[in-house]
Amino acid sequence: MHPIDEKLLHSRRSFLATAASGLGSLAMASLLQQDEALAASTPDAINPLAPRSPHFAPRAKRCIFIFLEGAPSQMDLFDPKPELNRLNGQPVPESLTKDIRFAFIQKETAVILGSPRTFTKHGQSGMDFSDLLPNIARHADDICMIRSMHTEAFNHHPGQLMMNTGVQFFGRPSMGSWINYGLGSESQNLPGYVVLTCGRGTSGGVSNWGSGFLPSTYQGVLFRNQGDPVLHLGNPGGLTHECQRRGLNAARELNAMHYEQTLDPEVLARISAYELAFRMQSAAPDLIDFSSEPQYIRDAYGLDRKDTLKSERGGPDGTYAAFSANCLLARRLVERGVRFVNLYHASWDHHSSLDSELKYCTGMADQPIAALLADLKNRGLLEDTLVVWGSEFGRTPLGENRVGRDSNTGRDHHPSAFTIWAAGGGLKGGHVHGETDDIGWNITKDPVHINDFHATLLHLFGMDHLKLTYRHSGRDFRLTDVAGDVVRPLLA
Repeated sequence: MHPIDEKLLHSRRSFLATAASGLGSLAMASLLQQDEALAASTPDAINPLAPRSPHFAPRAKRCIFIFLEGAPSQMDLFDPKPELNRLNGQPVPESLTKDIRFAFIQKETAVILGSPRTFTKHGQSGMDFSDLLPNIARHADDICMIRSMHTEAFNHHPGQLMMNTGVQFFGRPSMGSWINYGLGSESQNLPGYVVLTCGRGTSGGVSNWGSGFLPSTYQGVLFRNQGDPVLHLGNPGGLTHECQRRGLNAARELNAMHYEQTLDPEVLARISAYELAFRMQSAAPDLIDFSSEPQYIRDAYGLDRKDTLKSERGGPDGTYAAFSANCLLARRLVERGVRFVNLYHASWDHHSSLDSELKYCTGMADQPIAALLADLKNRGLLEDTLVVWGSEFGRTPLGENRVGRDSNTGRDHHPSAFTIWAAGGGLKGGHVHGETDDIGWNITKDPVHINDFHATLLHLFGMDHLKLTYRHSGRDFRLTDVAGDVVRPLLA
C-alpha cells in the first residue's frame, strides 16, 4: 500500500472507531432496532444492501439475466443466413481462416454448414425468428436484438467470465454484484442477488456470480432446486425460534466487537448474512410455494411439463419442468424486491447433433421465457425489469470436423459475431442492432463488445460505468474494466 493511502486509512479507522463509539456500535443499534430491542433510527450506511441513489434517473430497477451456457447457434435462431444453404459443403477462402483460432475445427478440411431452420418475420417490427422459438417470437416488438456482439474469449470458461464479470480471469465481481454494490436491494427478507440453475451446470460455476474483491454481501446466493432454497436454512429439530434469536444476538454482539477492532467490511457482511438468513426463514417458504399461483399461470410457464425430447448435453429428466419453475421463481423474486436474478442452464454447446440438441434446448426454453415476458408485462413490471437472453459467444458458420467424430453435424465456438437479446428496462423494443456478413462470419455494422453491453446495462440502471468503481490493490476497478461505451441506439 502507498504510504499516503496507509495514512488515510489509519486516519479513517481512528475516526470511525471513536466517533459515536464506532461503526460497530451503530451496526448493533441498527440490528437491535429491527427486533424492537432498541427504538432508534437506522442509518443507511450500516446495511450494506440498503437502497442507494443512482447517478441519474434509471429506466431499469431489476434484471433477470438468462444465461444459456455453451453458446446457442445464432444463425439457427436469430440471424438467418440463406447463403449458408447455398454454399453448404463448400470450403471458405483461406483468407477468412488463416488468422482465426478455433477450439476444434481442422482448418484444412472445414466446410460451410447450412441450416435446416425456417425463419419468419414477427410483429410490426418484422423481426426474424427461427421456427424453434414460436412463443418468444410473439414478443418481437418488446425485444431489442443485438446481432453484432463480439468478444476475445473463444473457450467456455473464459467466455463465461467475460460475459458475467467483464474480464476473462478469476477474481472480479459479477455484474449482479456490481449492481447490488451500486444500488443496494429493495428486499428486506431476501438476498439482493439470487442465482437459479438447472441442467448440467456451467463450467464457470460460482466464479460467474461471485463478488470478487467486493464484500461477500454482494455475491449471488445460489438457490437449490429441491427442499429449502438455501442449505441449512431451516432450524434443526428441537431448536425454537426464540432460542435461535438469542444465539444469533450473541454472535452479532461478538461480531460487532470484532468489527470495532478490525474495521473489516467482511465482518459487517457476516452480520448482515446471519440476519438475512434469519429473516429468510419466514420469507423463503412462501417464495417457493407456487400453490397461490392460478392454474393458467402454472400452465403458461409449463410447471408440469415432461421432457418431450432426450439430450446428451441439456440435462437429466425433469429439466423442462425445472427451467419452467426457475422462470416463475424469477418473477416472484423480482416482485419481492430482488435486484438481480441469474438463470443458468447448461448446455447449448452443440459441437455435434446440432439439429436434435437444439430442438431439445429450445423446447425447454421457449415456452417459459415467453410466459415470463408476458407475465411481467401484464403485471406492469416489464417496463422497469430488464430480461436478457445471453451466452458467452456464438457458433461458427462452418461445420465442426473434429478428428474422431462424425463431421459437420455441429458448430464450433465463434467469438467474432454472435447474437443476444433483451427486453424491457428502457430498451428499444422491436429493434435489431448490428449486422453480420452473408455467412455470419464477421460483423459488418455497429459492433457491440461485451464491455459496451455492460456499460449500457449499467446506464439503464442509472449508473455511469466510469463512476461505479471500487478501490482494490491500489487502483480503481469497474465492471467495464478499461473499456466500454454506452450503445445509445439501443435505448428507448
